Amino acid sequence: MKKTFLFFTLFLSYVFNAQELNLETALKLSKMPLHCISSEFPNKTSHLSDSEKDAKMLPHELHPVFYGCLDWHSSVHGHWMLVKLLKEFPTIENKEEIIKMLENSFQKEKMVLEAEYFGKYTASKGFERTYGWAWLLKLDEELYTWDSDLGRKWHESLEPLTQKILTIWKEFLPKQTYPNRTGVHPNTAFGLCFAYDWAKAKKETEFLNLIIQKSKDFYLSNTKIPAHLEPDGSDFFSPSLQSADLMTRILPQKEFEKWFKNYFTKEGIERICQTPTVSDRNDYQIVHLDGLSFSRAWNMKNIAKNLSQKNPVKKKFETTSQEFITKSIAVLFDSGYGGEHWLASFAIFALSTK
Repeated sequence: MKKTFLFFTLFLSYVFNAQELNLETALKLSKMPLHCISSEFPNKTSHLSDSEKDAKMLPHELHPVFYGCLDWHSSVHGHWMLVKLLKEFPTIENKEEIIKMLENSFQKEKMVLEAEYFGKYTASKGFERTYGWAWLLKLDEELYTWDSDLGRKWHESLEPLTQKILTIWKEFLPKQTYPNRTGVHPNTAFGLCFAYDWAKAKKETEFLNLIIQKSKDFYLSNTKIPAHLEPDGSDFFSPSLQSADLMTRILPQKEFEKWFKNYFTKEGIERICQTPTVSDRNDYQIVHLDGLSFSRAWNMKNIAKNLSQKNPVKKKFETTSQEFITKSIAVLFDSGYGGEHWLASFAIFALSTK
């Protein structure tokens, strides 16, 4: 049985060429968001109702664009993934199908309605804070950096929602006294990573400086982080790695390496390099742990890039990141809708992180 499983894993790794993002992998994985973006149910709206009227609203009535893929944020990063694949592989076989799907989404009047949701109801200003906000900015960044007529057109259509997210994040961040160190959606370091990337690409200096200062406030004094206690049972982020990934952006390389030396313990490093055990891939929470392997991989790749050759963690993270990707790619299609509605985006992001 073990030999059979090993052969199957190696076969899938060959098929997907898990060491890099290629056209064959792109085509196979693109089918996941293409299926779920227009699938309204099952759905988790996370909407806090103000009245009986809005309590009865269907997902597409609340969110005219990002109503599929189970939840708002998964739909957003499904859109990001399709844009990413069009940019990277302009000859992809299902190009026209992808364009048709995205054309339907990137309509300015729809994005205006999406923007209006934030602040329309009692607690909607904090809706998707900050995970969904981060993916929305990553989507905008992908469009902004795409030198194509489609990219420019869709970027302009997304602008009302982008500006709304920027406004509410700039209002919130000065008030955020403490970071969220969770391994799921509210993780502060993850959100700040994507926000930093967007602000740097768009030359949003005021927001960028705010992100840098808050990152230092939250993480610069952190030492001996308890990574040996990770993961929690439904994590798709490593809190310790995510913060370290953020600090590669905030500190110059030599300062980062000095900070990194005091940040992890030996036990913590060993723990986060162990493959998470996923006991039931049909469980919507337990399957998060497959996503953890992908996010750990992209964290480790970026951290390793910012460590010197003499640092033993550099090679360890480089090797471990590839192991995580290979093992998780091999089981990507075994998770049912609980994984299919979002895992492909994590896989693509891990594969495309250099």
